[in-house]
Amino acid sequence: MDHDQNFKNLILDYPREALEFFAAPETEGVVEGARIIPLRQEQLKERLGDRFRELDVPLLVEWPDGRREALLFVLEEESDARRFSIHRLAHYCLDLAELCETDRVVPVVIFLHGGPSRHELTLGGHRHTYLQFNYLLCELPKIPYEDYRSSNNIVARLNLPNLSYPPVRKVEVYAQAVRGLLTLEPHPERQLKYLDFIDIYAGLNDNELEQYRREYPEEAAQMATFAERFMQQGMQQGMQQGMQQGEAAVLLRLMECKFKEVPEEVRQRVKEADPQTLLEWSARLLTADTIDAVFH
Repeated sequence: MDHDQNFKNLILDYPREALEFFAAPETEGVVEGARIIPLRQEQLKERLGDRFRELDVPLLVEWPDGRREALLFVLEEESDARRFSIHRLAHYCLDLAELCETDRVVPVVIFLHGGPSRHELTLGGHRHTYLQFNYLLCELPKIPYEDYRSSNNIVARLNLPNLSYPPVRKVEVYAQAVRGLLTLEPHPERQLKYLDFIDIYAGLNDNELEQYRREYPEEAAQMATFAERFMQQGMQQGMQQGMQQGEAAVLLRLMECKFKEVPEEVRQRVKEADPQTLLEWSARLLTADTIDAVFH
């Protein structure tokens, strides 16, 4: 399972809420009114070279009054503590500080299963310390579920299944996560996207799903209807796309029969055309003497 990609999507879709939840000690009272800019991998790769990891999610936070320096959050998601390297994280933070010309860097490390054994890096000699580095640790399994059960932060609500709770409350936790999604996210596409996120991290078995449907019939019915509607839309879109591809293939074959050679740019134009345009071109092909006449 690609946990890194799941959390990358979550942070990029909800950057403000992600900072407020994952980096609460640093962001309390300072995120409001700030501009949050995701620094994409393609923007940074040339400068950071091989040391940049594709699934890290650096966010630049800027305040409009200009009186505070930019604050850079580095969110590095690790599902396995054994993969974590404090040396790599320190190197990465120094690179980002140089790139963004700021000394205000807050590294945040999110763990799904336990935490690392090393929380601090100190470099120095016998007499002096020359570099000291630590980070803000967010160990989801150690956060009490009750603290965020009714939170208005959608990132917190979606992560309820990753928090600490007794196994007997698993269905309740799932229900509260789904309820938060439906309440806090108005867009159907994202609702469907993050229903998958909840399903992945809740991991209900068949008996638990049946318990959920029995104890939370309203939410269960709403999500079932929602999923069915999107499935129908997906099937309809697939059928339309299939028809378009078939019509394009027929037109190209007829053009080959009539003109022998069909340039690549013409093929690409036909493949990208909508069904109505393809019908018009097919009609023109009957009387056209050249390929250009089909399009004009």
